[in-house]
Amino acid sequence: MTEQDDSILVKHALEGDRSGFEGLVRKYLKPIFNLALRMVNDSEQAADIAQTTFIKAYENLRTFKPDLKFFSWLYRIAINESLNVLERQKQEDEFPAEAVSGDPMPDEIIQIEERNEIIQQSLMKLPSDQRSVIVMRHFLDFSYEQIGATLGIPEKTVKSRLFTARQRLKELLLNKGL
Repeated sequence: MTEQDDSILVKHALEGDRSGFEGLVRKYLKPIFNLALRMVNDSEQAADIAQTTFIKAYENLRTFKPDLKFFSWLYRIAINESLNVLERQKQEDEFPAEAVSGDPMPDEIIQIEERNEIIQQSLMKLPSDQRSVIVMRHFLDFSYEQIGATLGIPEKTVKSRLFTARQRLKELLLNKGL
């Protein structure tokens, strides 16, 4: 499906045809879920974020400007929802996930999980604008052009943010021993 197909699906949805919006959900559910997962590092929360994103998109579909890319608009909603969840987490005093014991695993699996956790923790320490470009580029395989269009910034700014984010992430990982 192309951007033109998106505008047709949006038009159908605005005309009351549920299949129009259902088509948009089918097309973008996985990328939105993956974005949320990379932002909050919890699959249940990511599923909730994806659901909330589509609910808000549906409720605000009339505010969508057809001259923009639908995915960029939807992506911005998902980023905002992810940031809201992260902000609520900061405010809550949760029991740390590390304190929950599970079944013993082989050493190799533990090492991989520890490394992935360190990477995710380091990623979460980046400012949201830097984290979003890292996630889009390295986890969602977006081009610089796609990132720029999604975030509404010039391609040069994307490259600059990405460079800064990579340097900061490298620094954080080196401090953690990776």
